[in-house]
Amino acid sequence: MGKLEEILDYNKKFVENQRYTEFTTTKFPDKRLVVISCMDTRLVELLPHAMNVKNGDVKIIKTAGAIVSHPFGAVMRSILVAIYELQAEEVIVVGHYDCGMSAINPTHFLEKVRERGVSADSLHLLKSAGINLEKWLRGFDNVTDAVKESVDMILNHPLLPPSVPIHGLIIDPSTGKLDVVINGYEKK
Repeated sequence: MGKLEEILDYNKKFVENQRYTEFTTTKFPDKRLVVISCMDTRLVELLPHAMNVKNGDVKIIKTAGAIVSHPFGAVMRSILVAIYELQAEEVIVVGHYDCGMSAINPTHFLEKVRERGVSADSLHLLKSAGINLEKWLRGFDNVTDAVKESVDMILNHPLLPPSVPIHGLIIDPSTGKLDVVINGYEKK
């Protein structure tokens, strides 16, 4: 049985047994908070528990490295939608120690892309369109700097209301300990 079939089989029982009722909430975050976090599997349950948030409390946006890489990309749009349409009032960027994005090597990454069957023509087309894949795929050297850069990207967005605090934290994926990089209240 493939992964999809396993998921659908479980889901059928989940719905039949009305297990969804324990997760009932609204689309508005009770704590009026947006959290940008890494997609690391160690954080799926650890991060909410370490932050004392549960279903319905926050909007969580997951991205590789908790990186907000473009002022007009999907992550930034999601942050703005949460603020303007879903009543969020604060934003927290949460990076983590031992992040896989700190080890991303664009050259090796592109070798894997080729090995998985992406054609040289596709890569050439992207380069000819002005996309610098090496820059786009590059990770970061220092998680503290990466969190600061993401906070700055959000903080300096022309559509961000000046009243919204933007915080930066780093979580230890082994213990859940949170370290403050930027206290957004102090920037106001």
